[in-house]
Amino acid sequence: MSDNLASNCHNVKYKITGLEPKIMRMFTSFRCFSHFLRLSAFNFLLLLLVLTPISVQAITPPEIRGQSEQEISFDMHGMDLKGREYIKADLRRVDLSKTDLRGAVFNNSQLQETNFQGANMEDVVAFASLFDNADLRDANLRNALLMESIFNNTKITGADFSDAVLNRSEKKELCARADGVNSITGVSTKESLAC
Repeated sequence: MSDNLASNCHNVKYKITGLEPKIMRMFTSFRCFSHFLRLSAFNFLLLLLVLTPISVQAITPPEIRGQSEQEISFDMHGMDLKGREYIKADLRRVDLSKTDLRGAVFNNSQLQETNFQGANMEDVVAFASLFDNADLRDANLRNALLMESIFNNTKITGADFSDAVLNRSEKKELCARADGVNSITGVSTKESLAC
């Protein structure tokens, strides 16, 4: 019997010899078909992944879930704003005097000329915020995290900074003008800053 040549799906020529060349051709065709199915299945899955829309949702921190959106107005005097988040907020010249701000967050916020007089700001987080010319007189800032925040010309008479975390340079500047006693806690500003 003469040698017959058959090509498979890899363009490699096999020499078909023996008594049953038809069976060998079927076997080669089956291997090609099997390979084709595997490639088709892979391509189908790849196409399915690429074309399937993926739903993306933002995750809300547990502290603010269910918290309604707080509109910012220039007069927020005496409001209960415990635990509110003001990230990169512009609160310049806003009246937050006598406001309950315990646990509020003011990261990277504009707080220049803001009135915090007599506000309860215990446990506030204000990373890299600007308090220039703000009024913190008689405010309670116990345990506040105020790293990288700036306090140029801030009024601090009677402010309580007990256990607050401040940059060393800012603390030194605040100590230079610290005076008065907080009317609620009875702690002097100098003592609270450990001047």
